[in-house]
Amino acid sequence: MQIKKILCAVDFSPVSDKVADYAKSLAGPLDAEIICIHVVPSGTIYADFGIPMNSMESFCTTMITEGEKTLAAFNEKHFYDKQYRAKVTCGDFSEQILACAKEEQVDMIVMGTHGRKGMDKLLFGSVAEKVLRQAPCPVVAIRPS
Repeated sequence: MQIKKILCAVDFSPVSDKVADYAKSLAGPLDAEIICIHVVPSGTIYADFGIPMNSMESFCTTMITEGEKTLAAFNEKHFYDKQYRAKVTCGDFSEQILACAKEEQVDMIVMGTHGRKGMDKLLFGSVAEKVLRQAPCPVVAIRPS
């Protein structure tokens, strides 16, 4: 298997630095391209609160704009000497990561895991677990510690 494209999924939590460093260390010797993705939550998670749809669309647009700025600074810090592309999307985290992986035909996904257990995992689920189960390619999950 030849690795030419690595999808690096970041959420700007402390583990994101480790995710970026690991993706870069893999990409270097392989001369692989890095696609760094950040997913912002869609406004639909607030639909039950009676927020109008046009407000949710505006929220998503604002979140994407802010996400692009933050991702640009993050990428400049981590990938200043490496070929990369940045992508910010809005929606369900695991669905967006999986869609990008398929669309870009990546050879590997590198992402963090928050290590949720028990009730937290039951309530919030695991983005990493869903991606691991459904990804079209190998997934490397980086733990926070």
